[in-house]
Amino acid sequence: MAKHNGIKKRTRYKLQKTLRTRGMPNVTKCIQHFEEGQKVHIVLDSSVQKGQPHPRFHGKTGTIVGQRGRAWLLQIKDGKATKTVIARPQHLTAQKYN
Repeated sequence: MAKHNGIKKRTRYKLQKTLRTRGMPNVTKCIQHFEEGQKVHIVLDSSVQKGQPHPRFHGKTGTIVGQRGRAWLLQIKDGKATKTVIARPQHLTAQKYN
């Protein structure tokens, strides 16, 4: 068995969708708009590969810093470091409560 070092290694269950959510996402997921300073959750949608952040950020919560084209810039705390992640709106969910 060959070893690989791709970006999606060890994501067998992380990128798996439930039975009712299979297929392409709704259009409303693609045209979401966020305000600067708003908190969002990163939930990767495996059916959309474009603008998908690294799987290590799946499940993390970040703050919207700005917009770059169709994608959004997020500030995320990763240990002691603060990182900037670029993600499209299909992979983001607005936080309901602050």
